[in-house]
Amino acid sequence: MQQAIPYSSGKAWPSRSRAPEAWELKKIIGGAGEIRVAVEENPVVVVGRSGCFMVHVVRRLLLGQGVNPVVCEVGEDAVTLPAVFVGGRLVGGLDRLMAVHISGELVPILKRAGALWL
Repeated sequence: MQQAIPYSSGKAWPSRSRAPEAWELKKIIGGAGEIRVAVEENPVVVVGRSGCFMVHVVRRLLLGQGVNPVVCEVGEDAVTLPAVFVGGRLVGGLDRLMAVHISGELVPILKRAGALWL
């Protein structure tokens, strides 16, 4: 049987001015060179517009697989977004990522990229 967590009135909720947690990692990107560096340095990178719902869906799918993607936000002038990079290679957008996930190929790709340690 599980035990309830006791109520504590001594602590306040953390303020929104705190530093972002690791799972909230985002980068504001200015140019193509910075995107290239982010893709080379991280196993999974999602490039998209700030506040785009498709970036949120991609991020939630990857978090559900146990992967913590780096989200790079770009300006409003970008056309084909979001773009998902795994292991330095472009996987595609949300539709391609969903197709790879449904076909069962996503987890092996993530393992080869070093994003999963299962």
